[in-house]
Amino acid sequence: MNNWLTNYVLPKIRAFTRKDVPDNLWKKCPACEQMLFHRELAANFEVCRNCGHHFRIGTEARFKILFDGGVFEPVELPRVAPDPLRFRDRKRYTERLRDSQAALGPAGDAVAVAEGRIGGLAAVVAAFDFAFMGGSMGTAAGEALLAASRRAVEREAALIVVPASGGARMQEGILSLMQMPRTVIAADMVKEAGLPYIVLLTDPTTGGVSASFAMLGDIILAEPDAIIGFAGARVIEETIREKLPERFQRAEYLFEHGMVDQVVPRTELHATMARLLRLLREPYRAETVALIEAKAAEG
Repeated sequence: MNNWLTNYVLPKIRAFTRKDVPDNLWKKCPACEQMLFHRELAANFEVCRNCGHHFRIGTEARFKILFDGGVFEPVELPRVAPDPLRFRDRKRYTERLRDSQAALGPAGDAVAVAEGRIGGLAAVVAAFDFAFMGGSMGTAAGEALLAASRRAVEREAALIVVPASGGARMQEGILSLMQMPRTVIAADMVKEAGLPYIVLLTDPTTGGVSASFAMLGDIILAEPDAIIGFAGARVIEETIREKLPERFQRAEYLFEHGMVDQVVPRTELHATMARLLRLLREPYRAETVALIEAKAAEG
């Protein structure tokens, strides 16, 4: 009797009463440890309502935040050799690429590019995805940024770059380091055309990315509490044998020391970017809009 109840009846009761609940309905905030419902978190642009912590987001979410109405057109990027050095550590480089592409898209790499309008003005956005091998910069990223620059010049559009990267991709060796001057050239192409080049630093922006195009923007914005630097804080402390200041390499620290022009919460990014583009592309119209808004606020 016991065996019948245990082996047959109880499983049937459990199967009848159990409801399949997805395990990703709630997210724990790493800053305040508050449990956040996934729909509320998405509605607030992946920002914790309790403490303001900014979760890392992918390129598609980034494009939807920046472009007017979340409407954009992806820009097709040139293909590159997938494993030029035939690199292998614990896994083959090609396997690492396949794993990341399986999670994020078969044709993708760390950088995606899209075009659309921000504040009614033409813009091209190149965004990094930290989930793809730590947003590391290899030849594909270099080609993507060059393609974004060319598209911006062709369309007479502003170029906005959003890095989220640990730096150069070690699996591509010297070829990865060569992307640093190539991305500087990409930024210069836009500037020489007299077009705005704006950088939005997100968590994290480090290594060869911070040492190249990321710090060359006409205007440099940052998301709150983003880690921004070249070498890690622990490495610096061990090298200079001194205790670093509190919140060293955080966005707010860099703003206080003149390395960042403005720290902008994600919920205000679209409005801030639209205002900046108006000021840079249509200064007289921007002044008029500002006066109208000021009078409306007074009245």
